[in-house]
Amino acid sequence: MADAEVEIYTTPTCPFCIQAKHLLNKKGVVFAEIDVSDPGLRATMKERTNGLHTVPQVFINGEHVGGCDDLYDLEFDGELDLKIRLA
Repeated sequence: MADAEVEIYTTPTCPFCIQAKHLLNKKGVVFAEIDVSDPGLRATMKERTNGLHTVPQVFINGEHVGGCDDLYDLEFDGELDLKIRLA
């Protein structure tokens, strides 16, 4: 079993970013964190999310799954484990 590629766009003081990272860490997910305090990286995030500017924004295997609430919804529905673990 292999882990999925997970990317999370964040800012250092965002409480929703902290919650999303906490869930991923709790599940043992290794993820790439991209700090969008850098305007160029924020522009990349906005391009990848069709104009969304809020953080966090989470991608799993290149698929945009949304923000913190969306990540917790996936967890609640039992779908997050399916997305983060590859057979």
